[in-house]
Amino acid sequence: MKTILFSKIHQVVLLAFLAACQSPSGSERLPILGNRHAEELTVNGRTQTDTVYHTIADFAFLNQEGDTVSNADVAGKVYVADFFFTSCPTICPIMKKEMLRVYEAFKADSDFKILSHTIDPEYDTVALLKDYAARLGVENADTWNFLTGDQEKIFEIGQTSYLTTAMSDKNEPGGYLHSGAFVLIDQQGRIRGVYDGTKATQVDRLIKDIPKLLALPDESS
Repeated sequence: MKTILFSKIHQVVLLAFLAACQSPSGSERLPILGNRHAEELTVNGRTQTDTVYHTIADFAFLNQEGDTVSNADVAGKVYVADFFFTSCPTICPIMKKEMLRVYEAFKADSDFKILSHTIDPEYDTVALLKDYAARLGVENADTWNFLTGDQEKIFEIGQTSYLTTAMSDKNEPGGYLHSGAFVLIDQQGRIRGVYDGTKATQVDRLIKDIPKLLALPDESS
């Protein structure tokens, strides 16, 4: 499958747009981000219009335990997704330090997950990810899953589903280009927030926003 490439400018503009769509931090209701369209349905002989929102596409990757993690494992749950690689010499150490804060705050909640996707699966094997997780202090995959798999599929889901940067770039340190975005997903697989995982103030807001989704029923809109 051919990787879908976006320019750096496109990605910066997109992230800025998503951030602009965020509700003020004091709002109890988070926006639903991404494209949407109206769909006409016939119910009991009557035509009604329903809004169809952007959702995360089907996926199946291996976590640090060697177990397959798919949409079924996060269905009905709130989760945060990000993209990284263990040998990253730039923003990844900062991102993982900040994600640890999220993990510590919600690791006891069975309705919350973290999915961290490596964009260098050839190097980041299951065994290496398990060691990496252990060094971070993540003892199991009950909450935080470090995912590896087919690189093209990881690139694709990052760029087309999570709407973030994930691609090879020989001109970048470490050979890859990815954003520091932490993407908040609700129980129905919809994007409800995008946060800069390299900034503590943004992660503070994420930590405040997660309970707003956890308090909602699965069928909420």
